[in-house]
Amino acid sequence: MLVVDLGKWMNEILINWGINPVVADRFDETIMALLMIVVAIVLNYLCQAILIGGMKQYTRRRPHQWNTLLMKRKVFHHLIHTIPAFLVYLLLPMALIRGKELLLISQKACVIYIIFSLLLAINGILLMIMDIYDGRESMKDRPMKGFIQVLQVLLFFVGGIVIIAIVVNKSPTTLFAGLGASAAILMLVFKDSILGFVAGIQLSANDMVRPGDWVTLPSGDANGIVQEITLNTVKIQNFDNTISTVPPYTLVSSPFQNWRGMTQSGGRRVMKNITLDLTTLQFCTSEMLDRYRKEIPLMADYQPEEGVVPTNSQVYRVYIERYLCSLPVVNQELDLIISQKEATMYGVPIQVYFFSRNKVWKEYERIQSDIFDHLLAMAPKFDLKVYQYSD
Repeated sequence: MLVVDLGKWMNEILINWGINPVVADRFDETIMALLMIVVAIVLNYLCQAILIGGMKQYTRRRPHQWNTLLMKRKVFHHLIHTIPAFLVYLLLPMALIRGKELLLISQKACVIYIIFSLLLAINGILLMIMDIYDGRESMKDRPMKGFIQVLQVLLFFVGGIVIIAIVVNKSPTTLFAGLGASAAILMLVFKDSILGFVAGIQLSANDMVRPGDWVTLPSGDANGIVQEITLNTVKIQNFDNTISTVPPYTLVSSPFQNWRGMTQSGGRRVMKNITLDLTTLQFCTSEMLDRYRKEIPLMADYQPEEGVVPTNSQVYRVYIERYLCSLPVVNQELDLIISQKEATMYGVPIQVYFFSRNKVWKEYERIQSDIFDHLLAMAPKFDLKVYQYSD
């Protein structure tokens, strides 16, 4: 009533000054609308200072996960913005008594502002949920960011439809029904998001990839550690420190190699061949066996099976197995296989297959290099020659 009386008083003063009544009506309504906006802005600052300031003080005194994240994501900030908007919406009919069109436009603006503030507050809650999941060790490997992004898209899509419905003065259900006819266009526009969402569900449900996994794409587009999984991209930091971004549905629709099983296992596989010159293979004489026992400590107690005359290649394979079993860097609980493969024009391949306990790339490469340096250097001790092509 105070606002109405004040408006009438201003209108009478303007008319007494000789101003046209129509102009006076518009002028005093405009002045009242501006005054309400000023009051709303002042009220907003007061609410921010009192309520948000009090919340900050409480958070500093009693920091909990929920209140800290609420402040970080500004949920209360956005909610408080709705208070002055509600106030202006309620006071507008008192200020704009004669301007019905202006009243309708102003009220629509207030409602849109309120809806937008609520959308930002809900979005803050979604981000808060993502922060909570990221902070839990049990959920750290789950690609939650993609699901949160889907909810954000849906939130702002629905909110945008509601705002458009308010602007054109239509029911939101009518607009949603009309969108059914445009489903093909919508699917084209949101194709990547839809594919990414479906692929994200498959990746998560089947536990195909997690942040922190080492993955390799056969195409060579990526070979490194997964840093982030979002709605539209999987970000991979390659070992040359470049960043590759791959659509999630690429990992579902095409094969890729995930090294997680290796990193979680007891060792990293080593599988290499030592190719021996075929012309140096021979049956061992007793003198040769005696020399091997004398010169090579690991073969000191070697005795061939009764009635068997071993070849120097066979004895060399026994040495390789004994040597690997003596190394602490080799995991003895996993497969250790020394085998001879089919001879080729380049010689006879001896395949050495074992697992290194150390799985760190740098150390892994050093360990296998040292081992094969030793094995290659030991071949002449068994009267063998490693094949090397020469013109």
